[in-house]
Amino acid sequence: MIGSTLLLMLVVGLVVSFAILGMFIWGAKTGQFDDSNKMMDGLLFDSQEDLNDAITRENKKEKDKEEQKKSKPKN
Repeated sequence: MIGSTLLLMLVVGLVVSFAILGMFIWGAKTGQFDDSNKMMDGLLFDSQEDLNDAITRENKKEKDKEEQKKSKPKN
């Protein structure tokens, strides 16, 4: 009786552990943890307005980089 209960607990524990590991790997592969600047921006900018300005500046930088790549002549 006790042996079968321990075996059942072991199997359930392993299934749950592998499910959590699978979810973590899925999240890492799909980019769920890629927003490394979010926490730092939250610390640096006190108000919502400051945070929106920072996002606008970041988007402008990305747009400028894309424009530079497009305007670069190919050799």
